[in-house]
Amino acid sequence: MKSTLLTKPLTKAHVEEIAGQFEMPDLTLPFWGYRKKMPMHRIVRLEGEGNYTVFHFADGSQLMVSLTLKKMESRLSSKVFVRPHKKNIINLLYLEGIHPDQQQLSVSLINGHRVEVSRRKASRFIKQVKGFQQELVTLSDFRTNSRLAA
Repeated sequence: MKSTLLTKPLTKAHVEEIAGQFEMPDLTLPFWGYRKKMPMHRIVRLEGEGNYTVFHFADGSQLMVSLTLKKMESRLSSKVFVRPHKKNIINLLYLEGIHPDQQQLSVSLINGHRVEVSRRKASRFIKQVKGFQQELVTLSDFRTNSRLAA
């Protein structure tokens, strides 16, 4: 079935600009003997692999940490990150399209990844996407009005 594009995907400049508006602080991740801060807004997707989580970043790099996806979910901004499936969390700033199929709903991200949405979570996921997009429109209107007033 044909892809349904909800809105135009955001450019890197828009992601950087919007990230500050969505309370997305740096994420401190544990490594062998030290901790490292990573910019939360540059995370495209998190993928659960047992007791590990693989981070997929906007620049194409990946990073594995020894924390479960459930633990990582509690550290992320719930306004921007959603969990469409038990193995994945996606950043809505990088959402490209939603693809309905007769059996399975999936989403595509601007880095080319495609993630399935579980049937149980599909309606909640769609509500979260619509709420996020409404907030983007509100932010866009606010920025436009601020520029006009200046």
